[in-house]
Amino acid sequence: MKKYLAAGVILMALSCTNTDKKNTQASTDSVSENKVVAAPAVVELTDSKVQNIYDGYIYLKDALVESKFEDAQKAATQLKSSLTNFPGCENTAVIAEKIASAKDIANQRKEFTYLSLDVIAMFKHADLKKGSIYVQHCPMANNGDGGDWLASEKQIQNPYYGDAMMDCGAVLEEIKASK
Repeated sequence: MKKYLAAGVILMALSCTNTDKKNTQASTDSVSENKVVAAPAVVELTDSKVQNIYDGYIYLKDALVESKFEDAQKAATQLKSSLTNFPGCENTAVIAEKIASAKDIANQRKEFTYLSLDVIAMFKHADLKKGSIYVQHCPMANNGDGGDWLASEKQIQNPYYGDAMMDCGAVLEEIKASK
């Protein structure tokens, strides 16, 4: 009787493990399907210069998420131009230049931390007409010191690690359009 009970417990444990793997695979498949179907979130700002800065920042963030070094260089160059033309953002433009001239993606991501700190402060006070901006945080970025970034959607897509740790992070704050 004890042998049958032990065998039953082992079979239940194995079947639960297999079910979990199937469920995990099914949820992974449905997530990837959702990514293809999901439309990008729209963020609209009142000031066109601020909109250009935001769009450039998101282009840079997305390039880092996808680990595309050259795209990040191009985005940082464009962002530098937008920041230079906005009073008070000259120092942030210097950081964008460092990203554009970085020798590798690791240095781009390091400088992105400093850029994000400045840009986050700016967008917390920006006048949003439409959409939401999400302040997101990865506690493991920068050797455990953490790193923040902005996104137009709640879904975490980590610019500090790309595919290596795509979902590492959490939403810290939501900046909403005033009604």
